[in-house]
Amino acid sequence: MSDIRHSVLADIRGALSKKAPDEERAKAVAERLGGRPTGIIPKRGQLKQNERVELFAEMAQKVHSSVTRVSDYDEIPGCIGNYLREHNLPAELIMGADRRLSKADWSLEKNLTIKKGPSDGNDLVGVSHAKAGIAETGTLLMASGSENPTTINFLADHHVVVIAAKDIKGDMESAWGSLNKKDGNVVMPRAVNFITGPSRSGDIEQKLLLGAHGPRALKIIIVG
Repeated sequence: MSDIRHSVLADIRGALSKKAPDEERAKAVAERLGGRPTGIIPKRGQLKQNERVELFAEMAQKVHSSVTRVSDYDEIPGCIGNYLREHNLPAELIMGADRRLSKADWSLEKNLTIKKGPSDGNDLVGVSHAKAGIAETGTLLMASGSENPTTINFLADHHVVVIAAKDIKGDMESAWGSLNKKDGNVVMPRAVNFITGPSRSGDIEQKLLLGAHGPRALKIIIVG
């Protein structure tokens, strides 16, 4: 494999009239990779924290998400319980092992049944915790893992997503920086999903259809 690689690179150098590796160009590439330059950040996302949260909520509602703000995680069970009752849903949900959600006082909703783990497609309501939010578009960044299984993002009919206000960024570039880091480098999860509103399609007779290929309702709870 190494011989093939060298042969291919040699052919490319030949086509570019380069007889040997260009040390100057190699140095420039290394510096660029090491510096990790960021793209242009739109002014729309350059806001103070409280303004970012307000813009996020506004944009999320424009794409058919419902948004509620609470002070701390212990208010989440009551908020979800109210949502279930308002939509005439059974008092049961599925969620992963996210430590922030687990610390909430779920005993406040005594009739609520909670399953843990990935969804098998038979769950009406799933609860996840977002890694970050993007104020520009009202988008949620979801990182896969046992804490927040990706199946819940797609298979539950109603998706409730909790996000900490401090994790709402102004733009997508900043949201990527929220992923876990090790030795200064971003450690990518197996999958990253961006969610902007509930699943929808306008292909069928030009009519908006919710739940076309995922949850038909998205409830966002902002904590803090």
